[in-house]
Amino acid sequence: MFVVCGEALYDLFSANDGAHTDVGFDGRMGGSPFNVALGMARLGAQAALFTGISTDMLGEKLFRTLSKEGVDTRHLLRTSRHTTLSVVAVDAAGIPSYAFYGAGSSDCSIGVDDLPALSRDTMGLHFGSYSIAVEPVASAMATLAGREKNRFISLDPNVRPAIEPDMGIWRGRIDAMRRLASMVKVSDEDLAALYPGENPEVRLMHWASDGPVLTILTRGGGEIMALRGSDVIRVSPPAITVVDTVGAGDAFQASLLVSICEYPEPREWLKSAPTDALHLIIDRAVRAAAMVCQRRGADLPYAHDLHAGIMT
Repeated sequence: MFVVCGEALYDLFSANDGAHTDVGFDGRMGGSPFNVALGMARLGAQAALFTGISTDMLGEKLFRTLSKEGVDTRHLLRTSRHTTLSVVAVDAAGIPSYAFYGAGSSDCSIGVDDLPALSRDTMGLHFGSYSIAVEPVASAMATLAGREKNRFISLDPNVRPAIEPDMGIWRGRIDAMRRLASMVKVSDEDLAALYPGENPEVRLMHWASDGPVLTILTRGGGEIMALRGSDVIRVSPPAITVVDTVGAGDAFQASLLVSICEYPEPREWLKSAPTDALHLIIDRAVRAAAMVCQRRGADLPYAHDLHAGIMT
């Protein structure tokens, strides 16, 4: 069992051109941890999600989807607090802006007293996105990571400046958590927000020397770079026609975790695995992300998709 820790929400995308006085929205389930847990389940792994899920209409839809997709729901906290909403508007130039409605919501209100007791078969935990930066849930997640530091811990910062604009808060939380992590995956976009003007590969090398066994830098459609000690692994993504990139990083993360969880001691496997094996699991994660980029929205692949190597 692998426990993904974080948020579950609805993204509301503007569904009209602003020419009318009424406002229409296209609502999509989301939240990076929600997507990662669902993606792992679709790839055949035993995955659970730890978050707060509302008993409101949207929360019920989130809960039913997780259950239908085979995500373990034992660690979901059902509360009457509202579901988090992220409203996305696109201006005439195609530039998006975001409004976040999460204060007092189910997933943002988790406290230390809500932390679950994990079963002995829990192999590891994954953390990331705004649940590691927004209080009180950030302190709860930090406490959980510290309590479970002897298990395999994965981190994807997934920085969200629209939700928490103070990069000092993000840097402090990430620095503390990555020192507990066995694996860290970070995007060049995240590093640009955290350390403007700095070479992302230099920052990656710093992070790789300070805790994680494996540290991975993704660059959208560019080359992926991974560091393990003195080993440097580079993987080039395939050339594809991109529909959108929503959920691509989550698909990458889900595939990576599923591959690693095939081994009973994932941290030890990462330490000793041949570089060819690491290249293989990263390449598989790249293909999972590429599939999502060829679809509308965060439609993460199933195991049969990856096995068939479906690409357009």
